[in-house]
Amino acid sequence: MESALSRLLVLREAYPDLKSNESFLKLQDSIEGTENRLAVERQRYNDKVKQLNTFARSLLGRLYTSLASVEKAEYFEVPEAAKAVPKVDFAKPETNG
Repeated sequence: MESALSRLLVLREAYPDLKSNESFLKLQDSIEGTENRLAVERQRYNDKVKQLNTFARSLLGRLYTSLASVEKAEYFEVPEAAKAVPKVDFAKPETNG
């Protein structure tokens, strides 16, 4: 009985760590999903830019784009500074007390 009780107390003490670990994994999944959605939308935008630029080079496209004052569209490219992995510190802050 005593060993079962001690195991229960150990599990109870570890529960907050397990809960925070689960939350951290959910956060990682959420961030990864957001990055994937951004990559997909960036690719869709660049595909549309390619279509527009291809159309603008055709004879009919030149006529329409000149009438609508549409210029060549630029592809979306991520700046090098934005590609850097951010540094995140999940250490517990020290408390003065």
